[in-house]
Amino acid sequence: MSDPLQIKRLLRRPQFLAAAKGVSEARGGVVIQRLERGDGSPHIGLGFTATRKIGGAVVRNRAKRRLREAARAMLPQHGVPGSDYVFIARMGTTERAWDRLLDDVKSTLTRLATPRNDRGADRPSPAPAPSGQDRPNP
Repeated sequence: MSDPLQIKRLLRRPQFLAAAKGVSEARGGVVIQRLERGDGSPHIGLGFTATRKIGGAVVRNRAKRRLREAARAMLPQHGVPGSDYVFIARMGTTERAWDRLLDDVKSTLTRLATPRNDRGADRPSPAPAPSGQDRPNP
């Protein structure tokens, strides 16, 4: 049987700033930033933040508690070992239905787990921009 995934909290500002330099995705009530550390350590780093823009201390703490529980439920299945994640609360985090918040977190983690150049591989490429010669003269 394999060991459960070890999750360690991000506590220092430089850890949050480093994660901000990675990739990020936003869905519904959450923004998640991910940085692959590359240090060979299999644990996942996890941090939470909520700005004063979303409300007072009570609202921010409630939003972070909800994100903490969503991360606890979703990271073991959808997180990438050796990565740091920062969950950022948005305006609707506290009001969003729990199942919808879990869906937001799951889809965002899944999206962040795929390499950036593989995203949208199943989508057709956009049509090329018309060249200047194909345009009718005014």
